[in-house]
Order: sequence, then C-alpha cells, then structure tokens
Amino acid sequence: MNYKKLGNTDLKVSTICLGTMTWGEQNTQEEGFEQMDFALDQGVNFWDTAELYAVPPKEETFGHTEIIIGNWFEKTKKRDKVILATKVAGPAREYIRGGGNNYTLQRMTEALNDSLKRLKTDYIDLYQLHWPERSTNMFGRLGYTHNENEDWNKFEDVLGHLSKFVKEGKIRDIGLSNETPWGVSKCLNLAKEQGLPRMMSIQNPYSLLNRTYEVGLAEISIRDEIGLLAYSPLASGYLTGKYRNNQLPKNSRIERDGDFWTRYNKPNTTKAVDAYYEISKKHNLDFAQMSLKFCEIQPFMTSVIIGATTMEQLKTNIESVNINLSDEVIDEINEIQKIYPNPCP
Repeated sequence: MNYKKLGNTDLKVSTICLGTMTWGEQNTQEEGFEQMDFALDQGVNFWDTAELYAVPPKEETFGHTEIIIGNWFEKTKKRDKVILATKVAGPAREYIRGGGNNYTLQRMTEALNDSLKRLKTDYIDLYQLHWPERSTNMFGRLGYTHNENEDWNKFEDVLGHLSKFVKEGKIRDIGLSNETPWGVSKCLNLAKEQGLPRMMSIQNPYSLLNRTYEVGLAEISIRDEIGLLAYSPLASGYLTGKYRNNQLPKNSRIERDGDFWTRYNKPNTTKAVDAYYEISKKHNLDFAQMSLKFCEIQPFMTSVIIGATTMEQLKTNIESVNINLSDEVIDEINEIQKIYPNPCP
C-alpha cells in the first residue's frame, strides 16, 4: 500500500480509501464486515462514510452505514487501526433535522453526537462538510446565479463550531466536500487570519470521465496542502467496462437505481469509455485498475475512494496501487480527454 500525508497533518493515510456508502443498501452488514477485515489486512487504513449513507439516500436507511462500521469497531476492537472520515449533511432532505441549513451550532452538535453514537467511537479523525449550504456550482452545475440575500451560515461561524468540537476532542481534523475554489480559499484564509481550524482535504469527484478538478482546485491542493479525496473514480462502474455494449449486470448500481445515477448517462459516455477501454486492452491492463491508478498518481491527490459491492471488486481495486502506467499509456489517456473532454462533469 502507498501512503500520503493528510493535508499538513502528521497523519499518513493510504492512497486507497475504503468507501462505504453501499453498506446498508446494496451490501449487508456481514458483507461490510468482510470488506473492512480485508481492506485493513491490505494496509487500507483510511475509511470514508457519512451520516447520509446508505446511498441512494432514504429516510429508512439514514445512518445505517455508520451503524455497520460502529458494530465492526465494537466487535473487533480495532478503532485505533483506522483513520475514520465522516460527513455532516448539507441542506436538502426534510428527514435530516427538519431540512434547511444544517451548519448551525445546534444542528452540527446534534449531527456529530449522533454520528459518534452510531460509530461507537469517542472521536472522528476527519469531519467533513458534505456539501455547501449556499447555492453554488456543486455537482457539476453550470450557470452560477448570485443571490446576495441568500441565507446560509458563514464560513467563520461554521469554522468556529468545528473549533469547539476539536477542543472537546470529538474530532481531530476537518475537510470539505463538493466545494468550489472560492469556498476552499475562503475557508483557508479565514482559518489563517482568525486562528480557526484548517481544512485538510477536499472530497470532490475525479475520474477519467470528469477531470474538472484540474481546473482551479488542483493548484489550491498543491500550493496549500489540501489534497483531493477523489470520489467516484470508477464513475459508478462505467470505468470497469461492465456497462459496455449495452450490458446491465444484475444487481449493479445502474440496474438497481438507474434513475438516481444519471450523472454518467451522458451523450459521450459510451464513446469515451470504449476509447479508454481500448487503451487498457492494448497495454494488457485491467480497465478498473488503470482508471484508479491514473487518479492515484495525480500530484494533487491524497487518496482515491473506492466502493465495491463484491469482494472480487474490492481486491481488484486495492491491487491497483501495485500497477504502473507508462508514459505511453498516460499520453494516450490524455489524447482521449482532448477528444471527449470531461463527458460527465
């Protein structure tokens, strides 16, 4: 396994991060336990979850993934072996504390305490804001519309709440998710100016089908030591090749919940996937491993979050750290990006 520092902390996290959002929906607790056992044995010491999970989000499965992880901690007594990340949900769903803005002190305190209870732990290593409260260009949205009178909790207030949790020993470090260059810069500058906790990571999408992170955020990651935790590096399975030629494997994410996972159902998805697949075939590389390794080697990357529903998938994904991509492979990948630039932003 390979390891990198989390932000400017002394924490060294595996460059493969165990994603967990299918546990409690596509995966049972028993299967989640098996994945955690195996991943830890392979040197994966960094796990990511969220209060919102399992996914697709539903009121009846809210918090279920954290419960499964907490039950594993209780059973194995291995909490100290894991660098654990979770998230507080942004505004959206009525069943999460009544809907609306969630980053008030009262709501964040409730969210954090509930996560700690479900996870059966006294602390969280990395506590992330799942998405912004303000209306902005998250999730690949175009056409920013500014609203001067919009109601949202200001960065300095939210950082103050997080500072309180750090002082209480409930969290160690903090991070952002689905954030923009402006939001990241504001958080970093306010932390420096006002002595508030510093964001150590950004969890945004990044894959061969969506390299938009390289515009703007990559520079911030490198200059300010706030690396990317890449989610959806296999584009919901499209970059494994399993959906090629109109295949729809039984119990796959798209077969089960295709109406939810529309972000990769775009006009040039099939053409781009086929072109990248041909590169992997030409160079005798596993397609999923090539896709993951391309993410891992980026200079702005801290860790690549993998999510698997089978042990076979998990083993393949983790073993991606052991392959090498030649300059020729990387050049060919970049040529396809020119032809089909970010087909799924």
